Amino acid sequence: MAKFDGVLFVTDYDDTLYDLTLSVSEENRAAIRYFIENGGRFSIATGRAYTTFTPQIEKEHLLFNAPVVLSNGAAIYDYQAERYIERTLLHEDAPARLLELCRRFPDLAFEAYHGDDIYVHNPNLVTMTHLDRVGSPYTACPIPDMPVPWNKIIMEQEESYLKGVQTELLSRWGEDFEAIFSNRYLLEVTRKGSNKGTMVAKVAALLGIARENLYCMGTIRTTSPCWPCPPSPSPRPTARKR
Repeated sequence: MAKFDGVLFVTDYDDTLYDLTLSVSEENRAAIRYFIENGGRFSIATGRAYTTFTPQIEKEHLLFNAPVVLSNGAAIYDYQAERYIERTLLHEDAPARLLELCRRFPDLAFEAYHGDDIYVHNPNLVTMTHLDRVGSPYTACPIPDMPVPWNKIIMEQEESYLKGVQTELLSRWGEDFEAIFSNRYLLEVTRKGSNKGTMVAKVAALLGIARENLYCMGTIRTTSPCWPCPPSPSPRPTARKR
């Protein structure tokens, strides 16, 4: 029996495994290899969607041997089998509700995720910094022109502004949505019950891992030094406007 048999370790990605220098250290890669080689199951739970996380696997030489939680808990994807195990969608009235929110909060920017495509409303500095960091193309268009259904939404503004948005969203439609800060400038919206904790527990159950042998790691920040910030030197995402 290997040292880590029956243990599942899941880490957040951005600002945790993928650090503020926008890389995964060789020390962390070596630790992951050691853990897996000694019987452990390792995975990642990230706010990134399939389209923005998948390029990181080759770029950062990522190793994992368990399904990955994507889109802040809106999906579980098995890269070995190349298929979604679970994928949730936002309420069908999400676009109409976002229209109402944007009338109430006219400075709100957001990204709506439809499948592997990103649609952007009212982009600001935070939007552009985020899209530059993940290196994904996007389409800027009016909300009624965005195709549905949406997997998740990322709302972007200053923290004090987003707290008002969060309060309004949850007070009116809290039975349908999760609205969780990933940092002080990003508020992520998924279907009710679709969050990292719930989906990590499902991965553990799928693998037959006991709860007492499930370990998770993330970063709690009261400030977010990289948001907003000057764009990184990576290639700028391509915008398509309608």
